[in-house]
Amino acid sequence: MKDYRIAGHIVSIDFTDSNISETLLPNFAPFAYEGQQKPAVTIRIVSDHEWEQDVQDIGTFDVGGSDYAVFRTAQGGYRLDIHDTNGHLCSRIQSNPDFSLCHVKIYEGTYTQQHYGLDNCMMLAFAYATATMDTLLIHSSVIRCNGKGYLMTAPSGTGKSTHTYLWYTTIPGCDLMNDDNPIIRIVDGKPVVYGSPWSGKTPCYRNIEAPVGGIVSIKQHSENIIRRLSPVEAFTILLPACSSMKWDARIYNGICDSITKFIQTCKIWELQCLPNNEAAILCHDTICKESHS
Repeated sequence: MKDYRIAGHIVSIDFTDSNISETLLPNFAPFAYEGQQKPAVTIRIVSDHEWEQDVQDIGTFDVGGSDYAVFRTAQGGYRLDIHDTNGHLCSRIQSNPDFSLCHVKIYEGTYTQQHYGLDNCMMLAFAYATATMDTLLIHSSVIRCNGKGYLMTAPSGTGKSTHTYLWYTTIPGCDLMNDDNPIIRIVDGKPVVYGSPWSGKTPCYRNIEAPVGGIVSIKQHSENIIRRLSPVEAFTILLPACSSMKWDARIYNGICDSITKFIQTCKIWELQCLPNNEAAILCHDTICKESHS
């Protein structure tokens, strides 16, 4: 059994019934945990399993060029088949209704394919198991500046990583916390952002945390303009950026409730910008001034 502490939640993995080990998860090493905290989710890696056959086909979803085939089981849980960008079946995960217990099979393939399959199963199980715990896995890049975390969110390819890099190279006192999937939580009524084992193409796997200074929605534009978003606008920006299942009331309502709490405790901005230093300075000077007011 191997335990990891991610954003304050414990993920426990049992490798005993397979030839798979934690060597497939080097990005999880900074999150290793040896305490007694109860797991939020337990994952059992299996070489074989009695997969439920009485399932409802929810659909196949394109996630960054790879496919997730999603099925609802008769017991209210889920089965997901995860394929990589080449269509190779990398893994299968079957959960109970609240994702607190998941069985995972890793299929034969290259190290990269097996890592991809297990890594994605871990991410999905974590996101859905903690959906009702004021926890959001959010698609964004987060920079820490003078002790506070600032999240840049946008559709892939829009420039959120470019913008955090501009902060890093232009503004003193900055370091990158995560470049793709940080985690935000409401802790004692205040928003906190955490590094995670999932950071896209940038290997930034840091077991660190910071109070949230703000969230910025990045849009490409011919000039640099920043404005504060209304609560309704902020909700429509954050919801599609969070891992969710719209057809599952428990998960979807949990995500919506967490977003609502987050908006009540944190300021959300829209930055229309060019990929230049002036955009980073405008964004930093505006939201950092507001976060300290």
